[in-house]
Amino acid sequence: MRITSSLKAALLGTALLAAPPVLTPALTSALGQTLSMGISAPPASIDPQYYTLTPSIQLSSHMFEGLTRRDGNSRVIPGLAESWKLVDDTTWEFRLRPGVTFHNGAPLTAEDVAYSVRRPPTVQSPSSFAVYTRAITDITVVDDRTIRFRTNGVYPLLPNDLTQIFIIPRSLGEVASSEFNSGRAAIGTGPFRFVSYSPNDRVEMARNDAYWGDKPEWAKVDYRILTNSGARVAALLSGDVQMIDNLPTNDLTRLRKDERVKVVENTSLRLIFLGLDVYRDGATPDVTGPNGETLDRNPLQDRRVREALSIAINRPAIVSRVMEGAAVPAGQFMPPGAFGYSPAIAVPKYDVERARALLAEAGYPNGLTVTLRGPNDRYVNDAQILQVVAQMWTRIGVKTNVDAQPLATLIGRLNRFEASAYLLGWSNSLGEPSTSLRAVLGSRGTAGTGLSNYGRYSNPRVDELTLQGLQSLDEAKREALHQEAMKVAMEDVAIIPLHTQKSVWALRRGLDYRPRVDEQTQATEVFTTR
Repeated sequence: MRITSSLKAALLGTALLAAPPVLTPALTSALGQTLSMGISAPPASIDPQYYTLTPSIQLSSHMFEGLTRRDGNSRVIPGLAESWKLVDDTTWEFRLRPGVTFHNGAPLTAEDVAYSVRRPPTVQSPSSFAVYTRAITDITVVDDRTIRFRTNGVYPLLPNDLTQIFIIPRSLGEVASSEFNSGRAAIGTGPFRFVSYSPNDRVEMARNDAYWGDKPEWAKVDYRILTNSGARVAALLSGDVQMIDNLPTNDLTRLRKDERVKVVENTSLRLIFLGLDVYRDGATPDVTGPNGETLDRNPLQDRRVREALSIAINRPAIVSRVMEGAAVPAGQFMPPGAFGYSPAIAVPKYDVERARALLAEAGYPNGLTVTLRGPNDRYVNDAQILQVVAQMWTRIGVKTNVDAQPLATLIGRLNRFEASAYLLGWSNSLGEPSTSLRAVLGSRGTAGTGLSNYGRYSNPRVDELTLQGLQSLDEAKREALHQEAMKVAMEDVAIIPLHTQKSVWALRRGLDYRPRVDEQTQATEVFTTR
């Protein structure tokens, strides 16, 4: 079988996005200006291979690039590789673009690619990019512009996975993530180059005038971290920044009517969900009896308890009252219409009486006491959602205490498996469900799966179906296998899906933005309209 990428296919995919603006005199006069962006979530590092966290990937994509990349509709298109093909069922060949240089002027070669693909497993990371290189068993540099990857069996998603592996120069050698933060190692091929980084404050970037592709409209980017939603809106309205992401839902109606502002929105691929400790046999740290008494077994291992917690949640109410319509109720990781979405998986129906009956049937007629943990600085209305879920659980006899904290603190706790029930988000930015099946629902183990599975759910059937799908070159068969894997996991109540977020941006009048389904805020997609 032979698969070859082409620029024709890439152009077909990007045609679904809004067309780039015509270069008018007004737009031309904007060249050389600074774009100030108010961003809601901080990156974990400037190192593009440190942490598979969307805020970090979003920032990295300004300065670094992969062999392949995704357009605004999450389709794979050429990046640093102008083409790729299957040489045989387990060997992929990628051909690099000619004339590409790093920000330090060094030419891009296949040796740089080999170095970059080998590095992720060596990086000490809370959630490693190694999940995207696990399938590769051998790398062969054919010549300066040609590289081959052998995979451990048939693996059709390698071009998809390589959108997540940013290429850095091999001259960096054994480089620590801290050296990227200082700027010494922050060398990519992207449309912007690194200028400075103040953690939790801002990143400054400048246009890469030697960029191989279309040059960005903006000479400089002031990438400001404004985690407080009120502060972001205030900065936009005062003109301190020109655009913001994650527009607070309670400001949507008002800002849609404000003549100073343009609101842009799009359905995303991000699921907001609750994770549960289904691993421990004995007591789990955040769950006790109705009066705080220690339990000798983990109630969350009982599927009936998990289902009760799920159907006690009124998802449409959260969407309409908390999210102001900027979300869609969910029962699985992929939204309707996306590759891998299964019509056979329904959104769990709100049913308080059945939830109480399930708890009683499981041996908890008087309920439980639970601490629900989650971030207060990462997802739209995350702290409010925690409070509302807690109120809904309390109605079925599950006394719920909320611990909302910065995401960085929460992740540390999750990595130590110190939480029993927690709220997180997951973006299937690759445009299909294999990432969530591997990272969130896959069994933790040596195969590189389960790296974000903090509840340590494990079902051999889910793992088997996921693997079978990943080994199929037949796209329809792969989708069916992954739909079945998702169905098994959702019937297990492996996690509790809440809703799929919509992405909402606001910009000063005179600017526009081409929204992306992966939620990312990209300076290259901001353009002037006057």
